[in-house]
Amino acid sequence: GEPQSATDVRAAMRKLWEDHITYTRNYIISALADLQDTDEVAKRLLQNQDDIGDAVKPYYGDAAGQKLAALLKDHIKIATEVVKAAKSGSKDKLSATQEKWTGNADDIAVFLGKANPNWPEKDLRDMLHKHLQLTTGEVVGRLKKDWAADIKSYDEGHDHMLKFADMLTEGIAKQFPDKFNG
Repeated sequence: GEPQSATDVRAAMRKLWEDHITYTRNYIISALADLQDTDEVAKRLLQNQDDIGDAVKPYYGDAAGQKLAALLKDHIKIATEVVKAAKSGSKDKLSATQEKWTGNADDIAVFLGKANPNWPEKDLRDMLHKHLQLTTGEVVGRLKKDWAADIKSYDEGHDHMLKFADMLTEGIAKQFPDKFNG
């Protein structure tokens, strides 16, 4: 296809991860409060994972885009389990779902790390683990009605996701300079 501006790709990638963090937040709020929109929000959040997969297809192909979307959908499905476990008050359930969530994050890091040499697996793993930690901070803050902690975790998580999006864009631009026009 036509070369794209790095600025446009960066903006598009940030928008996708912005949606990821925003709809995750909306899901946490809806699920913990048993709101009627919980299932609709979950559907929209899952759609975002397909959108992220679609965004990498021009660089890595359809199969890789689908694989990334599948891994990210697992990330979301496990996140819903983490929210339910936290809400149940069972430390054992929460610990087990968090372990599963971390394993999925590691799978995503391995997959992305193999796709692009500019994304060291350790950096990806650290970024994804931090995302899980901050998202868990939101859930726990809300459950405890510690609104300041909840909001702080969201704000930090939001900034963190934008850094992650930029890391992905920079890696793509370095790996595929011919697909960018400045």
